[in-house]
Amino acid sequence: MTQPSTPPIAPSDSTSPSDTKIASGWMHTARFLTTAPQLEHLPALQVPEIAFVGRSNAGKSTCINTLTQQKRLAFASKTPGRTQSINLFALGKHNLTDAVLADLPGYGYAAVPKEAKLRWQRVMANYLRTRPNLMGVVMMCDPRLGLTELDEILLDVIRERVADGLKLLLLLTKADKLTRTEGQKVLSITQLQCGGGEAMLFSALKKQGVDEVSQRLWQWAHPPVPLGQDTSAPSTADEAPAPVAPPGHSA
Repeated sequence: MTQPSTPPIAPSDSTSPSDTKIASGWMHTARFLTTAPQLEHLPALQVPEIAFVGRSNAGKSTCINTLTQQKRLAFASKTPGRTQSINLFALGKHNLTDAVLADLPGYGYAAVPKEAKLRWQRVMANYLRTRPNLMGVVMMCDPRLGLTELDEILLDVIRERVADGLKLLLLLTKADKLTRTEGQKVLSITQLQCGGGEAMLFSALKKQGVDEVSQRLWQWAHPPVPLGQDTSAPSTADEAPAPVAPPGHSA
């Protein structure tokens, strides 16, 4: 299968947003890039990649769509756990790509055959351990359940990379289901459990945490440029691949 070529890369912007407009505007540029049923089908990219992971029904697709201000960018299957591909979304103004979001399949849904579960556990583990340009992981958890055994397994998979600098953000989704006191309690507990990462409360319904998460992802993808480093050199990246929509998804 022919690999998609690397999309054009936008020059690095070291500006730290003083308000949410820059970060939220950047998130709104998200557009479908490609889908990969296997790791070998993922394009080799030079830009930072941020992976979204979480149990089925943890609100992962809703979170991505809320952050990008798009209703159906991330496709949610009518049967949770049935989506079995990694979907990539490009970010960047003027159709230049300065980062990519990776939507990984939800895990843990009982109706998925055991063989499929095991296969995708291996695929996700290999992706999280070996994807060269992966620089951050956003993990969705239902705060009413807390970190489950599968969540703990995933955290263990990336523990070594987090220790080496991989960014990690645990989002406690559906925070509107909790009282303020309950939310602060589970946030404190999760912060102690997230193994070097950061935890935040998030509610797509109430838009809680949306601005903060957008800014965090912007900062991950746009680290300050060291003094004296030349960022004016033109990019030599190839043309962006034509988006290929997965079944049931409009590119």
